[in-house]
Amino acid sequence: MRLHIDIDKDVCIGAGQCALTAPEVFTQDDDGFSTLVPGREDGGGDPLVREAARACPVGAIAVAEE
Repeated sequence: MRLHIDIDKDVCIGAGQCALTAPEVFTQDDDGFSTLVPGREDGGGDPLVREAARACPVGAIAVAEE
């Protein structure tokens, strides 16, 4: 299942919960904000992607099936 993952950079506060929950998919950029690991833009089949989106304290991550 391919996913479309959208990170709203205007909302992200850099809490890092996504990177802690699904480190194979999410990481933090040089400024500390959430970004996707290169090559994992579709979630890579990681079952924790949706949980990582739910863990975001400000709701900056949206996940949808393609």
